[in-house]
Amino acid sequence: MAGLEGIEQPRRHGSATAARWSPAVEDEHALKALELFGNPTDAEVPLPSRPESAAIARRLTQVVVLRHWGLSPKLTEDAVLLTSELVGNAVRHTGARVFGLRMMRRRGWIRIEVRDPSRGLPCLMPVQELDLSGRGLFLVDKLSDRWGVDLLPRGKTTWFEMRVADR
Repeated sequence: MAGLEGIEQPRRHGSATAARWSPAVEDEHALKALELFGNPTDAEVPLPSRPESAAIARRLTQVVVLRHWGLSPKLTEDAVLLTSELVGNAVRHTGARVFGLRMMRRRGWIRIEVRDPSRGLPCLMPVQELDLSGRGLFLVDKLSDRWGVDLLPRGKTTWFEMRVADR
C-alpha cells in the first residue's frame, strides 16, 4: 500500500477491530501536523512530494475526519488509507516537487482531493490476490462511494468521496 512500505503493521489480537482507532485516543502527531501544515478544510495544503509526506497526509486526514468532523473510527480508517493511496500515487508517479491536499464536507458526503502538476491519468488495474503493489486505485474504487480525476490546465486533481451520516 502506498506510503506504508517498511512500516510494521499492528498485530491483531483476537478481534478484527483491535487495530482500529478510538475517538478517545489523543494523537499528538496529527494535531502537530495540523498546526505545522495548515488545515486542508480551509485551503489546499501544499506538501513536498516525498514518501514521508504520506504520513503527514494520513495524520491530517485522521485529525480532520475523526476530530473536526466527528465521524466514525471505521470511516476515518478508510479515509486515511485512501488518502495515503492517492498521495503515494502523486509522489511515485508524477515527478512533481509539491502536491496539494484538500478536504471538504457537504451534507451526506466527504471529499478528499490530491492535486499534482502531472496530466498523466491514473489507471485502475486488475489486482491479483498475491500482488505486492498496484492495489492503490483498486482500494480507492472498493472503499469509496465515488472517485475520479479532474484535468486542470496544469495538472490534475484525483479525488474520492464517501457517504456519511449527518446528525
